[in-house]
Amino acid sequence: MRTLKFIIIAFIAAGTIYFTGCSSSKSTINTDDRQKAFEIAKRKFDRKDYVEAIEDLSLLKIRFQGTDISDKVQFYIAESYFYQKEYFLAEFEYKLFMRDNSSSPLYPEARYKLGMTYYYLSPKYSLDQEYTKKAITEFLEYLEQFPHDKNVYDAEKKLKELRNKLAYKEYVIAENYLNNGNNRSASIYFLSVYDNYLESDWADDAMVGHAEALVNGKKYDDANKVLEKFYKLFPKSTLKSKADNLILKIKEILNAKG
Repeated sequence: MRTLKFIIIAFIAAGTIYFTGCSSSKSTINTDDRQKAFEIAKRKFDRKDYVEAIEDLSLLKIRFQGTDISDKVQFYIAESYFYQKEYFLAEFEYKLFMRDNSSSPLYPEARYKLGMTYYYLSPKYSLDQEYTKKAITEFLEYLEQFPHDKNVYDAEKKLKELRNKLAYKEYVIAENYLNNGNNRSASIYFLSVYDNYLESDWADDAMVGHAEALVNGKKYDDANKVLEKFYKLFPKSTLKSKADNLILKIKEILNAKG
């Protein structure tokens, strides 16, 4: 399915270049000076005339292939699609840029923008999270490669948001299992939340939820261990009173058993 998607995108992109070539008489670019030609196309991009920018840049891509403007041309084709919110085409064009221009000064920006492309394709938590995971992967690779780049702060912020979404998805599943009395499955998903997303907003909720599922399943020693960990990791959590009540409940049950 993924291969088919890229074939379709490739045909669309190729069609864009073909029709641009056919309509070159409409282009305002009539110079053989590649730098001046790029500046003309770039001005259209700067004016947010992205459709015309793509037309001119696609023409330059053919006319000045393999020259010192090739990286800029390819980058701004991707950027034009990105700012038009045509994210599948932007993804395709950024990947073309990254494949052929790893030493370009524009490469860090392209790597970050590819992550942003997936970020905008990431749906609400209840749907399939393929693009959320892709965005996380791209942001992590960007941060590892370019730890001092200008977009690092935003990438870190987006990364936290995306991981929070994945944590919440698993937390909701766990809560549904808990409410339906399936304590074993609830325990598995609650554990996954704080094992995999300890930095998320849902880690303390998941830990207390896990303890509750364990109590319901009469696994009191395991519940106590989870709650001990909760108190150690989240001493200021607003769920402390709920954890205290679970501790009290365990003591009352064990005392009643004598």
